[in-house]
Amino acid sequence: MFEGFEEDTFDLGDSRVFARWGGSGPPVVLLHGHPRTSSTWHRVAPLVVDAGFTVVCPDLRGYGRSSGPATTADHAPYSKRAMAGDILGLMDRLGHERFHLVGHDRGSYVALRLALDSPSRVERLVLMDCIPISEHLENLTPEFATEWFHWFFFAQSHVPERVITADPEAWYGADPNSMGAENHAEWLNAVRNPATVHAMLEDYRAGLTVDRADELRDRSSGRRVEPPLLVLQASEENLHADVAKVWGRWATDVRHAVIESGHHSAEEAPEPLSRAIVEFLRA
Repeated sequence: MFEGFEEDTFDLGDSRVFARWGGSGPPVVLLHGHPRTSSTWHRVAPLVVDAGFTVVCPDLRGYGRSSGPATTADHAPYSKRAMAGDILGLMDRLGHERFHLVGHDRGSYVALRLALDSPSRVERLVLMDCIPISEHLENLTPEFATEWFHWFFFAQSHVPERVITADPEAWYGADPNSMGAENHAEWLNAVRNPATVHAMLEDYRAGLTVDRADELRDRSSGRRVEPPLLVLQASEENLHADVAKVWGRWATDVRHAVIESGHHSAEEAPEPLSRAIVEFLRA
């Protein structure tokens, strides 16, 4: 995977962030979702490099080979603001003042927070398979709660760790053929680590508490996403919302497109996904 890419782990103070980077041209950061690592982009990253970009793929704080501080009662060390700070620190270390930003799943919430807090750093923003956490919670339906039950299960104390670490491979389930053998091996090594599982759950606990509160403050103050925004939605992903309408309330320049794929489109549909990203970044 990632032939021609460099990789290293960066000490950023209260976190250590593993990242891969390669290519030349305008920088693009690709942020993975749960429970993946940066290797989920192994089919997309080379295509974006070939299109003339520098691509940076970090493991989010607590995921994969990245680590963070001890958890606290308010879950703030695993807030999206803390994770966004990691990305800013990483890009500073790599020498990039401004960059394009792509986030999928939980990575999309990190990307959203970074774009809201530091709009001068982001050229263009791509968010995949998400609407703001606060929007989901304010429009909660039995259907959403049933299909997305893991949000609320992960928020419980201790029990999710006990359930998942008993057999993480069975809990998450993943096909090495669709993921790619090396990507699957990296993912499996991550989810077999109890510390990684705990950190990933803290991401969700922060989502329902501190991250939700941050979003509500954004909305009450009228803060909106300033960089041009492309929202991509996998055809098989049901967000139980009018995605384009929701993002129209959060961004001034927003576009919406569908990728024919399941949830993990970077692995399942890398060519159409890469085309959509590159076409938007070049616009």
